[in-house]
Amino acid sequence: MGGSKKHAKTSTSLAIVETNSHENKVVPIEAPIVSSYNDRIRPLLDTVDRLRNLNVMREGIQLPTIVVVGDQSSGKSSVLESLAGISLPRGQGICTRVPLVMRLQRSSSPEPEIWLEFGDKVVHTDEKHIAEAICAATDVIAGSGKGVSDTTLTLHVKKDGVPDLTMVDLPGITRVPVNGQPENIYEQISAMIMKYIEPQESIILNVLSATVDFTTCGSIRMSRQVDKTGERTLAVVTKADMASEGLLQKVTADDVSIGLGYVCVRNRIGEETYEEARMQEELLFSTHPLLSLIDDEIVGIPVLAQKLMLIQATMIGRCLPEIVRKINQKMETAVLELKKLPTVMASTGEALMALMDIINSAKESLLRILVQGDFSEYPDEQKMHCTARLAEMLSQFSDNLQAQPKDVTEFLMDEIKILDECKCVGLPNFIPRSAFLAILSQHVDGIHGKPVDFIKKIWDYVEMVLSSVLNKYSENFPQIQSSIKRAGRNLICKMKEKSVERVIEIVEMEKLTDYTCNPEYMTSWTEKTGAQQNFIKAVLNDEKKPENFSLTGFGNVKISHLRKYHAHLLQQAFDMKMRITSYWTIVLRRIVDNLALYLQFSVKNLVNSQFQKEIVAEMVDFRGGGGIERMLAESPSMASKREKLKNSIKLLKESKDVVAAIVDQNSGYGDR
Repeated sequence: MGGSKKHAKTSTSLAIVETNSHENKVVPIEAPIVSSYNDRIRPLLDTVDRLRNLNVMREGIQLPTIVVVGDQSSGKSSVLESLAGISLPRGQGICTRVPLVMRLQRSSSPEPEIWLEFGDKVVHTDEKHIAEAICAATDVIAGSGKGVSDTTLTLHVKKDGVPDLTMVDLPGITRVPVNGQPENIYEQISAMIMKYIEPQESIILNVLSATVDFTTCGSIRMSRQVDKTGERTLAVVTKADMASEGLLQKVTADDVSIGLGYVCVRNRIGEETYEEARMQEELLFSTHPLLSLIDDEIVGIPVLAQKLMLIQATMIGRCLPEIVRKINQKMETAVLELKKLPTVMASTGEALMALMDIINSAKESLLRILVQGDFSEYPDEQKMHCTARLAEMLSQFSDNLQAQPKDVTEFLMDEIKILDECKCVGLPNFIPRSAFLAILSQHVDGIHGKPVDFIKKIWDYVEMVLSSVLNKYSENFPQIQSSIKRAGRNLICKMKEKSVERVIEIVEMEKLTDYTCNPEYMTSWTEKTGAQQNFIKAVLNDEKKPENFSLTGFGNVKISHLRKYHAHLLQQAFDMKMRITSYWTIVLRRIVDNLALYLQFSVKNLVNSQFQKEIVAEMVDFRGGGGIERMLAESPSMASKREKLKNSIKLLKESKDVVAAIVDQNSGYGDR
């Protein structure tokens, strides 16, 4: 390898420096690196630089970025200094405590432009005071101690001779906290590094010291976690002059999967100028007995600069189609979300129209789910499948109402007591109507609470449904949402009060008279009274005196306690028991039917008539005054959301325009 080595690096196509002849030596007179570009690379770099200036990354779109990582004291800052031709902070411990974004841009101006950006601040500086300015800005961001922060600090360098690169310098990996560093300093730095190197668009510039075993470097372990094949990792080997023995084998064996290869460099030492450092670097790799064996295509800061620019351009070309896709996708999403926001009201008429649109939309929704049984608007929310839920509750109420209560008195004793109190002068085989109505009234009183509880439960459910629908259709108007929901609650409260009164009337009416045209009553009564004679005979049987008697519909009833009563009274009590039993079944069904019909009528009336009237009345009488226009004035949070979406769309559109001109001609560049 050494025999074919060419040492005149300044004569390569890189055109790294201009030269003057002075004492038969090549002496750089310009800045340390002067980049050359072909017509394809420069537009790619300009495109991404414009996207960075637009700050498109705040929209979650990753741009190809060179991320500089390395163990503490590996020489990261020295490499960056050599590339940029500027001095960065130096000292013991962690010098870089925040992500330092270095934007290097070649400029034809003889005067460099250097400034820092962090937060809303812009601080201009010069080459002599860069390190001081960075330290001061770092103290503002991360505090004056030794802690680190994930808030970025951006350094802009526009200077003749620098390569067009954007790099992120991260804190060096340190495992043992020293000099007041936080106890979890390693975890903080590791998390920060992983955040920056994990995106597939990141190019990892791994800075390794030639004095250490590469396989033990923390930065290598981290980069291999996210880039196992090393296809986006380039290694820079520093301090080559301090550990020249075996370096050739280390960079050619590649035991740590550095897919983009190695570049060995010698950084500036002591008070050397950058021009002197480059001369010493070239002299070292061309004359050293061991280092001169390393191929000149992988040594030197100029080679590193050119490799980084080419790798960055290749990554940009490869990523541009995906960047375009993401820009389009995010812009479509933002436009759609902006369209969903309510129109800003410009007049009372517009505000009133918006209010009516909310009411009409909510009304149509309630009509579908409460009346028509259409739950397509809420396919996965069973609680909003209203007709099914109402039918379930009605069925449960019917079963509960008609369930046979446990008889706490002995058979026929209630009837006997009532008959005894309703005695009158008349024929003995007629049951006094007053006695029947008294028994009926007892039965009605026993269940009167159940229909009332049921109707309250129904309206509680309807209130939940109504609140959900109103909340959905008024969510874009938080100023009126509470008022609309209050109107809904007031409406349900009124409907509930009215319904309770109506249900009480329905139940109380059953006490007033004993009437039905249902032929089932006579059929049931005739069937049940057919056992009357056998029953009386069993009660008054002086010989066998059975304790119980099997009676259809009642089971095995006790009769021994009835023997003290006259047959005439027992016949009346038995007859009344069968009459009230047959009639009570019809009464319960009638109550259920009446409630079902009333319920359907009330819900339909609520949706079709009462709903709109109540909400309009509430909104016109809005507490605090100001009218419809003020109620629909856009809230600060909504205005902020609208402005944010508009800014995102504007940024994404500008970004789309930036890449549109170049994406077609470079669509295949990354694969070549």
